[in-house]
Amino acid sequence: MTPFAATAARLPRIASIDALRGLVILLMLVDHSREFFFAQVPVGDPIDLRTVPPALAVTRLAAHLCAPIFVALTGVAAWLYAAPRGGARAAAGFLAKRGLFLIALEWTVINFAWTFDPTPSLVYLQVIWAIGLAMLALAALVHLPRAALLAIGLALTLGHNLLDPISFPPGAPGHGLWAILHDRGMIDLPWGGQARTSYPVLPWIGVIALGYALGPVFARDTPPRDRRRLLVGIGGAALAAFLLLRLVNRYGDPTAWQIQPDALTTMIGILNVTKYPPSADFLLLTLGLGAGLLAAFEHLPRRVATVLVGFGSVPLFVYILHLYLLHGANRLAAVLTGSAGAVSVGSVAGIWLVAASVALPCWFAARAFAAYKRAHPARWLRYL
Repeated sequence: MTPFAATAARLPRIASIDALRGLVILLMLVDHSREFFFAQVPVGDPIDLRTVPPALAVTRLAAHLCAPIFVALTGVAAWLYAAPRGGARAAAGFLAKRGLFLIALEWTVINFAWTFDPTPSLVYLQVIWAIGLAMLALAALVHLPRAALLAIGLALTLGHNLLDPISFPPGAPGHGLWAILHDRGMIDLPWGGQARTSYPVLPWIGVIALGYALGPVFARDTPPRDRRRLLVGIGGAALAAFLLLRLVNRYGDPTAWQIQPDALTTMIGILNVTKYPPSADFLLLTLGLGAGLLAAFEHLPRRVATVLVGFGSVPLFVYILHLYLLHGANRLAAVLTGSAGAVSVGSVAGIWLVAASVALPCWFAARAFAAYKRAHPARWLRYL
């Protein structure tokens, strides 16, 4: 039995977390394959139902699961790390150090993976940056009682859309801070150039707080049946709240849905909720589905669990690796074909084929790196 299969067999409560991480990493890989290899449709709006085929819209919609589930599981993992090491104090120290590490990583290694430019005029502050800031915030919040942490998490995830009318124009006092917290925008950098806050962090602080509050559900002494029942209940409640808010069509998302010429595009329009920043509807939908998947993944077939845990046991390593592989493959394809710009595969099926081609070496590399971490328990390796 491989180490991954053994993990899936022995520790279902933990393996289910890694397996769900693995699934969302694969969905993310598909979405990033679209960004690198599908230049026909602008990256900014691949779900414009007036211009894109349903297959592309569904491909993008599937990727909506990635960030919310990953951030929530980061909170769960922080609790699992801290519980045997002294609780809130251990959690705060680890979260602060890892949060700073992720922020530095976004500015350097990850931005270079997207641009291959060591001195870019525009720096993209995306999901790793948001997770890093959310971890810093959680480092302070973990000292609160669990009920207070849960209340703050719910208030931020469900109530932050009340702040939508507030805005600060570029150049106004508070613009930079508000762009980091709530409004996606551009920040002028002191040394020239700009930074784009693709993932405003305020709602993500709420998501990671909810994940940490959920952590005790994964304690060793929690009966598996009780854990699964609670996860299914949370998921069902979140999805019911999503349907209610979305059908009322007044609060929960800045963009109201409209009836389209056919049922499929109408359904896609209902599901096409705002991600930047994530609306209350977006988080209810994705986190509700994530809770249900987390319960279901405790019953995954061993072979499936082995594959998914292979990706999800070292998620940051796979995240960095797949970006370099995708960008490098596109640059190489441009050289081989004589293309002046990015190479495009020309179809949605081609996107999935590219993703599968990159996923295979990523899995073998992840397995090797996970084995190295087990054999060399250096402190710095915990951050990867």
